[in-house]
Amino acid sequence: MGYHEKEWWVSPANYESEVAAKFEFAPKIEILDTTLRDGEQQPRVVFSRQDKVKIAKKLDAMGVHRIEAGNAVVSSEDADAIKEICSSGLKAEIYSFTRNVVKDIELAKACGVDGVLCEVPGSEHMLDKGMKWTVEKAVKAARETTAAAHELGLKVTFFPADGSRASLPFLLDTLEAITDGGHLDAVALVDTFGTFSPEGAAYTVRKLKERLNKPVEAHFHEDFGLSVATTLAALQAGASVAHVTVNGIGERTGNTPIEPLIVALKCLYGVDTGIDTEKMLELSREVAALCNMQIPPTKAIVGEQIFGWETGMPVGMWKNCRDENPLVMLPYLWTMTGQREPYIYTGKKSGAANILLVAEELGIDLPEDCIKPLNAKIKDMAIEKKRDITREEFAELAESVVRSRGKEV
Repeated sequence: MGYHEKEWWVSPANYESEVAAKFEFAPKIEILDTTLRDGEQQPRVVFSRQDKVKIAKKLDAMGVHRIEAGNAVVSSEDADAIKEICSSGLKAEIYSFTRNVVKDIELAKACGVDGVLCEVPGSEHMLDKGMKWTVEKAVKAARETTAAAHELGLKVTFFPADGSRASLPFLLDTLEAITDGGHLDAVALVDTFGTFSPEGAAYTVRKLKERLNKPVEAHFHEDFGLSVATTLAALQAGASVAHVTVNGIGERTGNTPIEPLIVALKCLYGVDTGIDTEKMLELSREVAALCNMQIPPTKAIVGEQIFGWETGMPVGMWKNCRDENPLVMLPYLWTMTGQREPYIYTGKKSGAANILLVAEELGIDLPEDCIKPLNAKIKDMAIEKKRDITREEFAELAESVVRSRGKEV
């Protein structure tokens, strides 16, 4: 099962029965994308109403199940964007983020959303020292707000911020007191500062499910570089919804990025969320452009350099297997995520295979005795310029080497 013909080739250990027996994946895993709300909370990111509608439509076309369209109280522009998204005939359910304030719920309803995420501090220290609220005040506000949401026909996910850093007894007792009001459809486990280990995330999901008997959603951040790992762990433990953003944008270090999470679920665990992964790259680049940000070239799934090599040995192996067995040298096919075919770089680390493949690509008939001297010139130029060699430079160097040997290109 580690090998899926013409799509991916991962470790067979992932699919060993002893490994898979530990998983408690929900029968259906849904994706809630919060690019338009938590993603925009990244400093220097501002989406216009038109931007938000455009992104929402692309998320919907990709198959995202829920779109958190924003927070209507932030500005009239945000409220208008939410209204337009809700009236666009999308298949995805549209959610709005709210405070635990009844007027926020009423405004969200007026915008036409299907559901709300109601936020209140979820840890004792954030509640006491950050908000200066008592637990009793928080529980009362949460019960009133979630009841108002249900009365208006909205779906309700309760969103206890910083719940991951709460003592577990406090978190469970507080959520149980709110849940007893009967107006929660689901509880989000919120790792506001990215402090969960994968094991801690899985443990907490299980405890929430045992105590509350409600669906659990995973909203995690990237402060320790583990948001994908912790989200996967939460899903393995039975969480049924993952909160994500395009390119992982969001406050501080960002949120769980949708791209590696979806591909990892599909390839490493055999869990198909229904997301069209072939549309990922286009959406990633669109959002990056709207954010005025650059995608790191080696970023998993969407980086422009992740399919390709410069070093001679892997290029030589690629040359041998590319036509009949490309997955020998790849974890998954580039077509799966809308990427380009692997690109062969030439530079300091090139070998003969690089020279032959690039010459073939450019239609250059390169005599065998020119391969080594051409590679030497390429290495020298790469060292001098501290970069790889462009195709134009390759062609010029090839012509120079061939002519120096009294031959025609």
